[in-house]
Amino acid sequence: MIARNADEPHDAASTMKMAVLAALLRGGTDLDRRVPVVNRFVSVTGGDYANDPAQDSDPRPWELLGGTASLRWLAGRMVTHSSNLATNLCLAETGHEAVAEVWRRAGATGSSSPRGIEDYAGRAAGVHNRVTARDLVRLLESLEPGTLALLEHNVHRVDLAAGLPPGTRLAGKNGWFPGLRHSAAVVHPPDTAPYTIAVCYTGPLASGDDVRDPAARLLARISAAVWRGRPGSER
Repeated sequence: MIARNADEPHDAASTMKMAVLAALLRGGTDLDRRVPVVNRFVSVTGGDYANDPAQDSDPRPWELLGGTASLRWLAGRMVTHSSNLATNLCLAETGHEAVAEVWRRAGATGSSSPRGIEDYAGRAAGVHNRVTARDLVRLLESLEPGTLALLEHNVHRVDLAAGLPPGTRLAGKNGWFPGLRHSAAVVHPPDTAPYTIAVCYTGPLASGDDVRDPAARLLARISAAVWRGRPGSER
């Protein structure tokens, strides 16, 4: 195992959506049940808040606002297209305690997801979603095969995935906004056992752009170096 500043805490960004997904799938709820698509959520401060469509990377759930969608579809959009609206709808179903239990079960020591996406009142009150690289590895390694299978369909592939040979199988989630870029995944080389990698970057390279982000290119270079150093590889 290679670790560098693995226990340094970072704002979680969208990596926390993996914990929400695990909580939803473990909760035994009927994933085909349709729920109202609303944009009003309960803040940890006791008030309410809403998501900003301009800050969401996925327009599809917004097209259903005022209607309904299945939890299965929302869970998919949450991790494949990083929908903020779908995340908060799933979180409203699971509750924060179920997400906290996911982190506990993974053995996380420095990560938690106590508030929803864009709960700015909660953040102002000092309630933060935090992750460490080590805990993201622990989280991925605690997930069931069905959960990992959903994470294989993540369409945002400009950081860790971009450092791998085309077509390499991986399951994971990334997160970004100005000042940070994180990504964690289980990578499946064709010639050796799978390995788990998590890279968290907080700093000025991160532009917040979902594609043209210099920090994404940095993560891609790290991913490529880990790939070249995998056991059994030809260096």
